[in-house]
Amino acid sequence: MPGIRSRDSTEGIQVEIRIGIVNAPRELSFESSQSAAEIESAVAAALGNGESTLQLRDEHGSLYIVPTAGIAYIQVGSEESRRVGFVA
Repeated sequence: MPGIRSRDSTEGIQVEIRIGIVNAPRELSFESSQSAAEIESAVAAALGNGESTLQLRDEHGSLYIVPTAGIAYIQVGSEESRRVGFVA
C-alpha cells in the first residue's frame, strides 16, 4: 500500500499533516512519523495514478483513509525531531 511505512526507520521524526476535505467545515489534522518526502510521494502516487483513496498513518500507527475525490488541499509541515522535556 502506498504511503505506509514501518515506524522503525523514522523513529523520532514528526511531520504535521493537514488535509482539507471538500464540503467539510474542518480539516483533518494529525502528526505522522513518516518523512515529508514519503508523504509527498504517497500523495503524488495516489493523485497521479487515479487511486480512489490516500492512505497515511499517524505517529501512533492509526490509519487514515481519505477518498481522493474529496481532497481540497494537503499541507505537509516540515520535519521536526521529537522534543523531550519542558519548554520554559
